[in-house]
Amino acid sequence: MSKIPVFISCPTSLNKKQNDLRNFLINILDELNIEPRALGRSDYPKDYPLKEVAIIAKRCSGGIILGFEQLRFENSISKFGTKEVKNIQTLTLLPSPWNHIEAGILFGLRLPLLIFRQSGVSGGVFDYGITDAFVNTFPEKLTPQKKNEITQVVQKWFAEVCVLHNKF
Repeated sequence: MSKIPVFISCPTSLNKKQNDLRNFLINILDELNIEPRALGRSDYPKDYPLKEVAIIAKRCSGGIILGFEQLRFENSISKFGTKEVKNIQTLTLLPSPWNHIEAGILFGLRLPLLIFRQSGVSGGVFDYGITDAFVNTFPEKLTPQKKNEITQVVQKWFAEVCVLHNKF
């Protein structure tokens, strides 16, 4: 039986903790007979990256967005030069901008989305209510109970993926 292709939006540069979380998810997907597809991991571009992401996504039956911290800052200014200017004094964590681009492509294709974010990551697709997908936060520690919770979330999403996949 062939594997079900699913697009994974995830930065290629991860720290150990982030990589452990990604690998845990990839193992769940493997048990569900899912083939993770991602630009720079399973697929390599022959054309410009945005076009390649669209091509890969069109061949998938679902998408997973992994919002890991890629940039951190504090003591900065938001919306400089506008009436909404704001001083940011707290630590702010941002994901890869590709998470937002790839989520938009997957959402536009009406594929079932599963969204995970590292604690503290926010903005765009990681804000609640932006898509119809619930935004899940990775636990600080992968205890057996947390592993079970994540597995259940993935399995519920997988049911949606199977419905779509069987339409092809």
